[in-house]
Amino acid sequence: MFTILDRYILKRYLITFMGMLLLFVPIGIMANLAEKIGKIIDNEAPLAEVIVFYGNFTLVIGNLLLPIFLFLSIIFFTSKLASNTEIVAILSSGVSFWRFLRPYFVGATLVAILIFMMGMFIVPHASIGFNEFEYKYFKKGKQTRVTENIFNQLNEQDYIYVSSFDPNRQIGYNFTYEHFDSIGKLDYKISASNIRWVEDDSIYRLTNYEKRTVRNETEYINSKRRLDTVFSFQIDDLTPVSYVAETKNLFELNDFIEDQRRKGASNINAYVLVKYKRWALPIAAFILTVIAVAVSSVKRRGGMGLNLAFGIGVAFVYIFFDKVFGTLAEQSGFSPLLAVVIPNLFFGVFAVYMLMKAKR
Repeated sequence: MFTILDRYILKRYLITFMGMLLLFVPIGIMANLAEKIGKIIDNEAPLAEVIVFYGNFTLVIGNLLLPIFLFLSIIFFTSKLASNTEIVAILSSGVSFWRFLRPYFVGATLVAILIFMMGMFIVPHASIGFNEFEYKYFKKGKQTRVTENIFNQLNEQDYIYVSSFDPNRQIGYNFTYEHFDSIGKLDYKISASNIRWVEDDSIYRLTNYEKRTVRNETEYINSKRRLDTVFSFQIDDLTPVSYVAETKNLFELNDFIEDQRRKGASNINAYVLVKYKRWALPIAAFILTVIAVAVSSVKRRGGMGLNLAFGIGVAFVYIFFDKVFGTLAEQSGFSPLLAVVIPNLFFGVFAVYMLMKAKR
């Protein structure tokens, strides 16, 4: 049952958190607009698309920074409680430190639910428009896919490979298509110097086509200078765009990862990392809440300024750890699960230490 104390702290918690969002999100929008306004004008981006982009920008960037905003807002209002000796009065009235923390954990739970729902179902939809606008107007000509040594398993019997892929021209080089029979024996193999998707005719055009068919230990070869044909796969199946995992909700992402794992995708770690980060963000809300309360609940000579400086420092270290381990998982064989767990585990231990110190 909520007491007057619970309602008081929870109200301050949520109001300060919303105020932090209303303060920093517009600043983020203006900073991004100031940086990108030249490209928007040069590329003649329609006003309606720009407005939609910044709506999506608010959701995508805001969701990533929600735990940080939460952290800073708790430091801000708890420092004010401490400077007004309200915390001393609360604890002196017989309320234990653990009881004092209850409304903070209730608030953290509400914010964690918000982060979870946004990250799993709302932000993925916004990410589609956000990334499409970015690559359409801000990152023209930049590589957004894995384009070298692409291997893909279409199903249990069919495999394709290209040594390189040009997504702008929709052409793959040194193409190979292998089909195996039900017992795993090679049935036929198609190779070509390149494969091009002809959108107007909805066909694939193979150059220097060669098909080797194996029948009873005998190999038959059929070759042509050029062949127009159809395949069961889409040209984009060769390699999805780099941000594809960000655009899928919880259920779509699980199915997509399983599909890419079955196909033997080389960049599967990047997709798994996105999945784990979505689960880690709500947990981070609790960890950062504990650290923020522990730091700001003690009255210090430096006051709120010192607490906020410490909080900003912790936030930067948290982001640094997240980026370093995330890059390791994407660019090497480092486990995506460890890349997410290690920063949260480190700050979780730090949170417990700071809490025990503040309690004493």
